Amino acid sequence: DGKLIFSRGFCTLYEEWQTTAEAESIRRAFDQVILFPTPKDPFLLEIFGRDGQNQFQVKYELHIDPDDPYIKKGLTREFSFEKLVDNGNPEERLDLVFVAEGYTHEEVEQFYEDVRKFSDYLFGVVPFNQAQDQFNVWAVASTSPDSGVDLPGESVWKKTVMNANFYTFGSKRYLTTEDIKSVRDIAGNVPYDVICVLVNTPEYGGGGIYNHYCMASSGGRTAGIVFVHELGHALAGLGDEYYSSSVAYEGFFNLSIEPWQPNLTTLVDFDSKWKDLLSDIIPVPTPNLQEYAGKTGVFEGGGYLAEGIYRPALDCWMKSNDATEFCEVCKHAIQKMIDYHCGK
Repeated sequence: DGKLIFSRGFCTLYEEWQTTAEAESIRRAFDQVILFPTPKDPFLLEIFGRDGQNQFQVKYELHIDPDDPYIKKGLTREFSFEKLVDNGNPEERLDLVFVAEGYTHEEVEQFYEDVRKFSDYLFGVVPFNQAQDQFNVWAVASTSPDSGVDLPGESVWKKTVMNANFYTFGSKRYLTTEDIKSVRDIAGNVPYDVICVLVNTPEYGGGGIYNHYCMASSGGRTAGIVFVHELGHALAGLGDEYYSSSVAYEGFFNLSIEPWQPNLTTLVDFDSKWKDLLSDIIPVPTPNLQEYAGKTGVFEGGGYLAEGIYRPALDCWMKSNDATEFCEVCKHAIQKMIDYHCGK
């Protein structure tokens, strides 16, 4: 009858690829998985994409009958799993699932130990420490033939269950997989809201895409901080606040419109962002001076650009590994999504 029964936002690796130089000269296709509760009656699935003005436009439509006999049901890839944190009904909790990438059968216990290490780190930082009772944590031991992960820039290739790799879009530290079908099939062994692909490697790096997945190295320097940074992307849709590190993107943000990411602004529509969190004595824009450290402001530089886009704090885990915590704006955005997944 045309009534909306469910909607959910998401981002894709393809969306990021579109802003690279490679996308100017070749065409590529990326798999995508859409997650939604199965309606009881025939329904219309619509997929929207944002245009250059950040307005949603219908990109794809499909009529689906839940009774269609060609719809496959059941697990396609079964693995053993453990529920490491149990705070109740998945319908009322945020279920975080860790799936194993690059762990062999002989390394399963190491995987579970790594998941416990990352879980302990997560629940030791704000705002996750204050919301620990809102989480369930699962670990799916999706073993691989080889130990480790692909390093294409160094001619290192591994046979792994989710085909993850560093050097995404030419950036050594960017750890992703295009094989989202395998990621979802493996995560589907348990109830889940957010996926973390835990990769068995000491190499520095990670990746996080909103309502897609978070991917983290099990070891290496600042592994815990990288993990919570990438989880900020995957869970709350937070944008990168750094602007001096090299990236493959070109023109990722249109400075003439307000970005949708909750922790970035072009000041085009700042009223819709964190204006209500500012003290009356904080100037807008806020100078990038140490005297404003620890205060919520409007600091120029963010979203891979030094000018024209602004972030909420002098430093934050969405900006650098040298920060000691998330800024207040990021904390609010994260807690908002935790509450959403818990039905609040």
